[in-house]
Amino acid sequence: MARRCMIATLGPAAQHLDATLSYQQGVERMIAFWKRQIDPVLPTQPDLIVIPEASDRYSNLTADKRREYYRVRKEQVRDFWCETARENHCYIAYSAARELPDGSWRNSTQIIDRQGQIAGIYNKNHLVVEEYTGFGILNGKDAPVITTDFGSVGCAICFDLNFEPIRKQYMASRPDLILFSSMYHGGLMQATWAYSCQAHFVGAICNNECAIINPIGQKIAASTNYFPFTSALVNLDCRVVHLDYNWEKLRALKRKYRRDVIINDPGQLGCVLVSSEHDALSVMDMIREFAIETWDDYYARALTHQNEHREP
Repeated sequence: MARRCMIATLGPAAQHLDATLSYQQGVERMIAFWKRQIDPVLPTQPDLIVIPEASDRYSNLTADKRREYYRVRKEQVRDFWCETARENHCYIAYSAARELPDGSWRNSTQIIDRQGQIAGIYNKNHLVVEEYTGFGILNGKDAPVITTDFGSVGCAICFDLNFEPIRKQYMASRPDLILFSSMYHGGLMQATWAYSCQAHFVGAICNNECAIINPIGQKIAASTNYFPFTSALVNLDCRVVHLDYNWEKLRALKRKYRRDVIINDPGQLGCVLVSSEHDALSVMDMIREFAIETWDDYYARALTHQNEHREP
């Protein structure tokens, strides 16, 4: 049963704060900046907007001045995003440094729901060393899966993309979407995460290409040098299936459901992405009907066989 989600992702360049302005004026300027940035994507009526890491940071402030600015900012920018989410009936992934009540700091992505409430928070697990030594930010330790009305969401921030522990947690928990807010692009790691986690991957990269990638590593949409944003309508009711043992079953599935099923072959991978466009049947309903073996089940079966029939 098609589960469609309109996603917008943005990656404008970082801003500089004029030395003649107060920190409060800087906060107001930052809010005005983001109002301008999101204006082009609002006509698509997004269900989800994703913005980059440290989205309300001024890049020319030293660590001490940045801390002073953040303590003036407090929750003003977050409250702007909460109001924006309410007004536009969408979710927003707001990524920024935040101070906790005990005085410690985190580099966080806060998922704001359609009512402007915080649906969940992810704290960056793998900081670059200077985030602690220069600013006192602590590493997070959890990889929560956050529930939304269109599906489940996991998050990663910048340096996280290089580390196995957090990726393996998402490989096990299988969120529908991985939201990646970053100052760094990640290159091939973006598609690696999408495929290994079997999730749609949304990259919001400061001053770089922002993209939406499907679970077989295909780029669905991307920003350009002319426009630092992109949007795409994504069907989250999908499943990765290996071609082995499924060739005839997939042909029979397509013969029966025609336009109500999409079988997307990226080539060279040996896997396809099966998506349901049916009004009443989910992709798993279709897979069960034709006894199609999923990627997960096939690899689990292969590993079991290998373990049982190893050389002495």
